Amino acid sequence: MDDLELQKLVEDISLQSFGKPFRHKAFFNERLRSTGGRYMLNTHNIEINRKYLDQLGFEELCGIIKHELCHYHLHIEGRGYKHRDQDFRHLMKAVRAPRFCSPLPERTKKAMPKRIIIYACKDCGQLYERKRSINTQKYVCGKCKGRLEKIKEVKQG
Repeated sequence: MDDLELQKLVEDISLQSFGKPFRHKAFFNERLRSTGGRYMLNTHNIEINRKYLDQLGFEELCGIIKHELCHYHLHIEGRGYKHRDQDFRHLMKAVRAPRFCSPLPERTKKAMPKRIIIYACKDCGQLYERKRSINTQKYVCGKCKGRLEKIKEVKQG
């Protein structure tokens, strides 16, 4: 799918789901990394992450487009277009747009911690699991203010 096909798809979804035309530009942005798409407030354009189409398919792409069109139409109408606004939540439910996009398979592998470090309080025995090392000279137990010591480090996969 190229940018022209994406533009046509966004225009079609806008008319079918919202009953309103999309009068700006929609295109793929290869630099997007952590999000499926974004609506630009200044230009009213919509940018889409191509990886979501490639890795998760057409249905996921349509969901992302509906989500961004919710921002678009509400902002154009001067209504609440932010995620926390009631107008936005009602419109999302009405058009059955996802609140969040699914995580990319390539990112879920990186998200798993490679190790877990277990600390224990010397006084009360409270256990703490951390992904990163902490300075035991600086931090104390949140329960009794006792000294912490590193018990073990568990390596994963």
